[in-house]
Amino acid sequence: MQKFKNYINGNFVNSKTGKSFTSIDPSNEKEFAEISLAEEFEVNTAVEAAYNAFHGEWSKILPSKRAQYLRAIGDQLKHNAELLGTIETKDTGKLFKETKFQANYIAEYYYYYAGLVDKIEGATLPIDKEDMQVFTTRVPVGVIAAIIPWNSQMFLTAVKLAPALAMGNTIVIKASEIAPTPLLEFAKIIDKAGLPKGVVNILTGYADTCSKLLTSHPKINKIAFTGGVHTAKHIVKNSAENLSQVSLELGGKSPVVVFNDARKDNAINGIMASIFGAGGQSCIAGSRLYLQKNIYDEYLKELKTRAEAITIGDPMSNSTQLGPLATLKQLQNIEDKIKQTLEQGGKIITGGNRINEFKKGFYFEPTIIECNHHNLPAAENELFGPVLSVMKFNDEDEAVKLMNDNTFGLAAGVFTENNGIAMRVSKAVQAGIVFVNTYRLISPMAPFGGFKNSGYGRESGIEVMKDYSNTKTTWISTSKEPLSDPFNLR
Repeated sequence: MQKFKNYINGNFVNSKTGKSFTSIDPSNEKEFAEISLAEEFEVNTAVEAAYNAFHGEWSKILPSKRAQYLRAIGDQLKHNAELLGTIETKDTGKLFKETKFQANYIAEYYYYYAGLVDKIEGATLPIDKEDMQVFTTRVPVGVIAAIIPWNSQMFLTAVKLAPALAMGNTIVIKASEIAPTPLLEFAKIIDKAGLPKGVVNILTGYADTCSKLLTSHPKINKIAFTGGVHTAKHIVKNSAENLSQVSLELGGKSPVVVFNDARKDNAINGIMASIFGAGGQSCIAGSRLYLQKNIYDEYLKELKTRAEAITIGDPMSNSTQLGPLATLKQLQNIEDKIKQTLEQGGKIITGGNRINEFKKGFYFEPTIIECNHHNLPAAENELFGPVLSVMKFNDEDEAVKLMNDNTFGLAAGVFTENNGIAMRVSKAVQAGIVFVNTYRLISPMAPFGGFKNSGYGRESGIEVMKDYSNTKTTWISTSKEPLSDPFNLR
């Protein structure tokens, strides 16, 4: 049994109460880690540490020095990619080849923001007043509370931590209690990078205590949250207690549309990647598929064949293409939604059941459900699993209408060889990210975020630096004369 502690003020500490909980490997349902449970004392201590660090040593460090720390984190990620990948796979069931790749590639986010540290400039304003020199500067927000879900932890941490540090903020990261060990292991990387004590704090605990206390704490200045809509509403309510800034990335029910003229081999691969990559446990999963009427039967047959050929098994094996779901609750929710969908007219093309050949583990078959409309439970709810709902459409106008009949708006996919269709549909679809003739890519240069119930604010890219800073306007009088009438606004 591995043991993990919270990382607060530069120290690895157990809970003051001595409480802990265990984490389960979803591939075999065995407990493999014991984690110290953070509660009120740990949250308050972490926020105080971040607050003191922000107003102390960290605020005096030159941007070039912050860049060195960010590069050091990136270097440590590359050096420890295999270890981090192994722990994340054990805790979440995600494929090792992906978790290892992500830990390695996510280093690029820290390098990218290290390069931006000394390039965030203000402006001199052409002010409409005589004898005034007026300029703006970007200043850090203060103490950040980052709430990280269990999936894609290295990525979802990097898009918050890297720009936060680059801009000069300090941070308290709350790891999901579902699978916290990768972030607690990541804390060791932060420690090796040598940042001043209190700049980065990482803890974990239950949402109803730990997250609530953190997001309503009076010394928190910004909340960066990734998770579900229901939890996000509580986060927003909590932020009323401290009037903190909030950014939300809330997942989606992303539509993928395939037109008659699409290149079939490319479109099929894109569809497979969108829903069966990472077992569908991705906020941008393309779980709604719209096929144009003329190609519907042909594509459905090909997708059925490809889905049934997916290699399912041990997520640590390089030959495995689909591992287990992360939790039993997740699996049960998928089963319930599929049952409801079938009762309301949906038709299973393939899959739809737990995999019986595994005696242990939360394994579920790659599933394709034919739906005559997308208001069926499996088609309108984010299931976070390898479940694809398929529908047909007649023309471009109908495709756009169907894609936008969606409470979410995170990602969308368009497959066509017609540039006019690609441009019109990508412009019309209400989604923060649109993939054309490809799917499921990330980059530190590309903003990530959605519309509608998929949240607000952006992560990644240069513009996110604005979200981790405030604008300060400075007025300097250059006049030789004293101030004029003090009772008259100039």
